[in-house]
Amino acid sequence: MSKTRVAAVDVGNDSIKALFGELDYEINIPNIIARDTEDRPVIGIEELDNKNPLDGIHIKVHSPALKENNAIYRVGTLATKSINATELDPGSSKSEEDQTLVMLFATLALDAVREENNNVFPQAKNVIDATYILGTGLPLREVKEGKDAGYRSKLVGSVHQVEFLVTPKYQGKKVNIKFDEVKVYPEGFAAYINLVMDNNLKVINKDLIDKRIIIQDIGGLSTDIAVIKNRNVDDDKAQGFNLGVSESLESIREEIRSKHGVELDSRRDVVEIITKKNDRNHIMVKGSRTSVHDITDRILLDLAKKQYRLLRNVWQKNSQTEICYFVGGGANVLKEYIKTLNNNLDGYNIDFFEDEKESIWMMANAYYKLIMDFAKKSEQKKAPVKEPVKN
Repeated sequence: MSKTRVAAVDVGNDSIKALFGELDYEINIPNIIARDTEDRPVIGIEELDNKNPLDGIHIKVHSPALKENNAIYRVGTLATKSINATELDPGSSKSEEDQTLVMLFATLALDAVREENNNVFPQAKNVIDATYILGTGLPLREVKEGKDAGYRSKLVGSVHQVEFLVTPKYQGKKVNIKFDEVKVYPEGFAAYINLVMDNNLKVINKDLIDKRIIIQDIGGLSTDIAVIKNRNVDDDKAQGFNLGVSESLESIREEIRSKHGVELDSRRDVVEIITKKNDRNHIMVKGSRTSVHDITDRILLDLAKKQYRLLRNVWQKNSQTEICYFVGGGANVLKEYIKTLNNNLDGYNIDFFEDEKESIWMMANAYYKLIMDFAKKSEQKKAPVKEPVKN
């Protein structure tokens, strides 16, 4: 008997964050893919099954939702080693890119194929039939343009298949993915839910619940600014901008390559250099520890000024705002620069999440809270009504 499993997936520009079931499994993989051939060369093929599947995701994806069907990809860490690796481009729409769907399907298949789910999903001859209730999200700009409906319709009503090729432990397995339900949430609203409510949607932050708040969610490709008043997102005031950190990370990567001759695999490598605890803003050049502060500071300060300008413009139009929360992976990268600007300029009441994981996982956590609430209410509706006992 096939069961339905809950999944909350944040397809972030930098990485995919996903939570499953009763929070019994989580996945975080880089949002990078590379087209590949069916038989990728592996050194020590007999040792393949001793490796971590997340480090060697090699799949074929079949779905009517894809523009390029039946294509073969390296995904995540494995893709970073490819010369043809692709990351989402600035200006692109998350809801319309094959890469978003490939990453989504790969993430769900990596959950479904685990031994722990043998009693959840039926399996016959290496084919697993997996059914999910999915909570995910799109940038505010795309939701306001109505793209969430088209994105949802691509997912429901079809079967999407992921075939594991030369992947540790899962080689030869196929996962058929179906959706009982898909909920697509605007990212700014999700951030608010995560700020004020726990996993059961009970209010945990009473100080915030009736405040006028701005939430500035800085992602890789876009920035969402949600204006919260009367416990709701003000749809008219909420705005989405095509301004994220990806372009700046790409500029840093390119300058490091041209100035120091060091080739970084992906934007994620740049983020690691900027945010690591020790030797921050340093790289190794021919075995010598070398500072790249001059490059990172100039480019990131310029981006921080643009983000601060967005905040200033929105705050001026919402003068009774009490606090602005900066969230998302981009906010984590720009945190120190924005704080410095604010201290030197307007001195708005702003806050960041000092817990790096909390900031990065905020969207996935919010989708989980919302989709679990939906799933529980759906179950209650399906439950048979007990007839009153007659005396």
